[in-house]
Amino acid sequence: MKNIREEIERREESFLSPFSALSSKSQGRKNPESPDSIRTDFQRDRDRIIHCKAFRRLKHKTQVFISPAEDHYRTRLTHTLEVSQIARTLARALNLNEDLTEAIALGHDLGHTPFGHAGEEALDNLLQKNFGERFFHNFQSIRVVEVLEKDGRGLNLTAEVLDGIKNHPTHEPWPKTLEGKLVRYSDRFAYLRHDIEDAINAKVLKKDDLPQKHMAVLGENILDTFTMDLIRCSIDKPDIKMSDEIITAMNGLYDFMYQNVYFNPFAKREENKIPYMIHQLFLYYHYNKDFQQSETDQLQHTVDFIAGMTDRFAINKFMDLFVPREWRPA
Repeated sequence: MKNIREEIERREESFLSPFSALSSKSQGRKNPESPDSIRTDFQRDRDRIIHCKAFRRLKHKTQVFISPAEDHYRTRLTHTLEVSQIARTLARALNLNEDLTEAIALGHDLGHTPFGHAGEEALDNLLQKNFGERFFHNFQSIRVVEVLEKDGRGLNLTAEVLDGIKNHPTHEPWPKTLEGKLVRYSDRFAYLRHDIEDAINAKVLKKDDLPQKHMAVLGENILDTFTMDLIRCSIDKPDIKMSDEIITAMNGLYDFMYQNVYFNPFAKREENKIPYMIHQLFLYYHYNKDFQQSETDQLQHTVDFIAGMTDRFAINKFMDLFVPREWRPA
């Protein structure tokens, strides 16, 4: 049988943009492996991420609305899938490496805490105050794929995928590949679009509340506007760009969402309980003798355990540990 991977790599070299990341030219893995006969290195990374435990746990982690009981609100998993779809569409339109783009997108939030950014902030504040350490979900995502998965062996992903995962937040340097940059843009496109939709469904916003100045620029379908603008500005170019007009409107819309949804007292009325819950769970496990590691490893061990919890698991553990049950006769 012919080597399918080699055929795919030849197709990439023949048809992809000269600015794309070719799987045959990957910087490789920390632990070298024999190549697969069917899949490229980036395809193998994508598959490893999809099949890992941390990816499955995303289905019960908050996107915006905490542990939603209603079926149609986004979770961290559906957000990840929407980012992946947007990024893959852009990669195909720009003739970039779709497999690398998909792998980065699917892995970008693997290290996210329970309860979304509220949980991340609670864990970060606790670590700063008590241990002089910080917590960032993108660095935890790297730890997940390099250390925690596969019983401590990690997934041994390629350097390009690791770079895209680590540098997807806007406060980090730009990723080194154009595919990584696509995921960074796609992450923002996805959450702006779906957070607006979820907020309207939750009656936190009405459509008429959206800032007319920016919506006049972005139009009825903001996702189409974002993606078409990026394609127009980036096609056949050595970088990923957007026009100043659309960037300004997008940033204005984000500022509006920040004030009216992400910090909305009604939408976030349960979030003031999260720091206390995270703090109590952290202290319990950090000092629990049955949970002890070596002294040097204990802090990281506790961080890994808390960050890996789903919303549901954290709530149930808190109830078991700190809420008394009714006494019933035997």
